[in-house]
Amino acid sequence: MVQYSFTWKQLSLIVGVSMWQFYFRLYPGTIKAPQCVEFLKALHRHIGRKMLIIWDALAVHKSRMVRDYLESTGGDVQMEFLPPYCPELNPAEYVFGHLKPHELGNFCPKDFSQLTDYARRRLMSMQRRSTLVRAFWKQAELPI
Repeated sequence: MVQYSFTWKQLSLIVGVSMWQFYFRLYPGTIKAPQCVEFLKALHRHIGRKMLIIWDALAVHKSRMVRDYLESTGGDVQMEFLPPYCPELNPAEYVFGHLKPHELGNFCPKDFSQLTDYARRRLMSMQRRSTLVRAFWKQAELPI
């Protein structure tokens, strides 16, 4: 019999999926408004042009801090929301759905740091596979 007792701190992932690529950030703990704004700022700098963010209706996405940031961009970053309770329309859900069983399944890290490093490497590997990004959009069946 094998017994192993542990508690993990939470590792959270925020993902943005474009038509050709996905972008991500890993955060320890829960993602709150400051992390959302940080991600949006980094994404906007990286993309370098106007963006339309289509997010689920998670409360943090509708927070005052996120709305203030969007207003500060002068319309360069705009946000629309998916219908409530429709995760099947969200391509980011398929990133999560692929990562957990296919990339992280059977991985048994010795600590939180090893989990974070390994998850980052697997996500970077996934980014290089354009067929995955296309599959995330195809599965989402989101009319664009």
